[in-house]
Amino acid sequence: MPTPSLPTPLPPSFAPRLVRTLYGDRATEPRPLASGAWSQAYALTLDGAEVVLRVGAHGEDFAKDEVVARLAGPGLPVPPVLARGEAEGWAYAVSGRVRGTALDDLSGEAVARTLPSLLRALDAAARVDLAGTSGYGIWVPDGRAPHASWPEALLAIGTETPRVPGWRAALVDSGIGLGPVEAGLSALAALTPCLPDARRLIHGDLLSRNVLAGEAGITGVLDWGNALYGDPLYDAAWLLHWWPWYPGWRPGDLHAALLTHWRATGPTQAHLRQRLHAYLLHIALDALAYCACRGRWDEVRAHVGTVLTLASAGGGESVLIPAGA
Repeated sequence: MPTPSLPTPLPPSFAPRLVRTLYGDRATEPRPLASGAWSQAYALTLDGAEVVLRVGAHGEDFAKDEVVARLAGPGLPVPPVLARGEAEGWAYAVSGRVRGTALDDLSGEAVARTLPSLLRALDAAARVDLAGTSGYGIWVPDGRAPHASWPEALLAIGTETPRVPGWRAALVDSGIGLGPVEAGLSALAALTPCLPDARRLIHGDLLSRNVLAGEAGITGVLDWGNALYGDPLYDAAWLLHWWPWYPGWRPGDLHAALLTHWRATGPTQAHLRQRLHAYLLHIALDALAYCACRGRWDEVRAHVGTVLTLASAGGGESVLIPAGA
């Protein structure tokens, strides 16, 4: 899955200046690491310990990382957030560094070996205690999410947000139009009677270098800015949607891992295929809107094709859903 750069360029001098201001000679010069859609990361040492500095425009993402790091149990490796703040109009966070290779960079064989530990980590996320929180959908750091139900949260994908503005007009201007979006929303709405009222922690963005792995399995689950409350099966659908975008990854490996995991962890989940179908529609619509907002038209057309294929299939009949689910 392609990873875009920050929408607003970060001045190269900012991170070194910030580190000097915050820590003086206690810290080494920051070295750039990966850049994602919303932040730039840097490696440095602080008092001899490896840490990561992230800088971006959305401080609430870093605050959500801090919340999850505090709540996560031992089965969910989330690095602690050591400091957060704002400087010169930018938000920043300093976190403990975890070592590992990004899931995106693993070979097909390596990612297949890693999947069982990733699925166990997602189970641990679903066990996080959400006492004191409310609502469904993408939540804010104080624990509130904006929707009264899980179906309502999913169907809101047809509405523009401050982070992803202008995509509806962009689709109209491109000649693609809003027909694929309306078809996808209609198919999603038809599947909502099959959706549970579960309200668990969902990561919602498992690729884009947000999962690190070592020889023994997952070492870190990063960047909880897109985290939601809802049905934890959504994260499995996320993997199913994006898996074909990685040519070296075999769909059969993911399907086998999911089926083995589900069978080992309990009885067959109710409406499993229909729920996966609904979440695949939502993820494709989300990706379509985001890429239209960014003007990435080759990707928009690919996501339009996925939406229309899913919308025309019967509930639970998507080829992306593993046979036997």
